[in-house]
Amino acid sequence: TTGHWELAGLIMEQPFATFETFTDELVQEIESRAGVKFLGNVVASGTEILSALGEEHIATGRPILYTSADSVLQIAAHEDEKIFGLEKLLDLCRTARLVLDERDIAIGRVIARPFVGDAVSNFQRTSNRRDYSLLPPRTVWNELQEAGVQVIGVGKISDIYAGQGISESHPTKSNAAGMVKIAQLWDEKRLEPHVIVANLVDFDMLYGHRRDPQGYAQALREFDTWLGKFLPMVECGDFLCITADHGNDPYFAGTDHTREKVPLLTLHAPLPLLASDDFTQVAQLLRRYFCAQIASLPAIAP
Repeated sequence: TTGHWELAGLIMEQPFATFETFTDELVQEIESRAGVKFLGNVVASGTEILSALGEEHIATGRPILYTSADSVLQIAAHEDEKIFGLEKLLDLCRTARLVLDERDIAIGRVIARPFVGDAVSNFQRTSNRRDYSLLPPRTVWNELQEAGVQVIGVGKISDIYAGQGISESHPTKSNAAGMVKIAQLWDEKRLEPHVIVANLVDFDMLYGHRRDPQGYAQALREFDTWLGKFLPMVECGDFLCITADHGNDPYFAGTDHTREKVPLLTLHAPLPLLASDDFTQVAQLLRRYFCAQIASLPAIAP
């Protein structure tokens, strides 16, 4: 969440809250509101927690609560309504977000982690993940939207920013679907000023966290092939930016994000590029682009 907020122009003065276990008081409040009893309440990766508690969840119907090195409260449950059900899981996560906000506990995201399968050997998380984010302060998306620019989210962008500053949302469940949607939206050639903000989740969720370098490499090849077809659609007056909100080296130990610098690739960027090496450069470039390209646009705060 920190990286996403910084891309939108926000520098965090205080870090988000992280936990090794959530307090009994917090857990009991969520359980009481939602009418559930959790398993877990530990730090674990998504695959580890299913291996440890997935079969007990199926036997008892109790959802699995866990966290990671990030500022997240994650809840895993089976999609089958006879065991738990997707809608019940999403309702539970919305309740958890509400409790955190009421208690002013600044956890970046509550994440619903649905899965399928009937044994450790075939448990599989599905693409129906949902993120319930802490409401961000004012971002560049709010600035652009208020200045008359349509901010169009693809993938989980609207979830990441809790819908703030997002004019239109197109959820997708894979890199492939996201790339198709980006090209479709770009090809519409809307007359009104707009920006398409997309998140391709497979690099992170399927290959980075799972430390799968072969899968990561193949996903990069697929993106590169798509990009080669997309670039001719980018005209001189357009601006394209490709970056990431954090590292996730598939060769590194563990399953958490990694801290290498990420690329910032641009085409037709408003020059000069900024000297800063933090993620807010993306927000600054967007401000500069829209102020320079659209004469009728009101001035946007620097």
